[in-house]
Amino acid sequence: MLDRTDTKALSATPVSGDNLKIERSGRLLLDVERIVFGGDAVTAILGPNGAGKSMLIKTLAGLQKPDRGDVSWNGSTPSRDGYRKVGMLLQHPVLFRRSAIANVIYALKQAGHGTRDAQALAHEALDHAGLSAIADTSARLLSGGEKQRLAMARALALKPEILFLDEPTASLDPASTLRIEEMIGAAAKAGTIIVLVTHDMAQARRLSERVLLMHRGRIIEAGRTADFFDRPKTPEARAFAAGEILL
Repeated sequence: MLDRTDTKALSATPVSGDNLKIERSGRLLLDVERIVFGGDAVTAILGPNGAGKSMLIKTLAGLQKPDRGDVSWNGSTPSRDGYRKVGMLLQHPVLFRRSAIANVIYALKQAGHGTRDAQALAHEALDHAGLSAIADTSARLLSGGEKQRLAMARALALKPEILFLDEPTASLDPASTLRIEEMIGAAAKAGTIIVLVTHDMAQARRLSERVLLMHRGRIIEAGRTADFFDRPKTPEARAFAAGEILL
């Protein structure tokens, strides 16, 4: 459990990885020489299934340990204080079997906020997510889109410096996708660094300033979003941007 006595955690950004390698059954699933997140507001990570996108952000967020290589947050080894500033939202969020508001309050209290402060911040977070009307509804009764918005609201309520998102709108209806994208845009505008794994190239165009293309565990190309889609440098990026399948 996190120490509740100090709510002013040390800075966690930039988040970087050096010589990251993860191997399974003799196959190299992740092979990233150097990656840094800490400047651009929104970075989209693209690539085919199995490219290592989710594995990379889980490793950088401290949820998965690389076989080799180092992850650093603001130049230091990931620490308990740092976890308060690094957020992660999975494609299938984990919610407690309690009300929507209680899910957010619990996270805030674990991060060191007192009960009254946590309640106020939780209501504010649900309001920003458009979920105030279902604050007292059990999370297990929410729709898929509402669950994802609740998980996003909970993550943002903690005021992370950087938020990793693993396909947050996959399988969501257009209305829910729009609300999530609005939340991403608002968070980025407020200063949160967003790293977004997505298969939706139109979404990457809409939201991101920078794009990374991954294939076979490696970063094949990295650059400004407009350059990636309009002037890709590598054969793989040209093929992917044209809608071709990378094998």
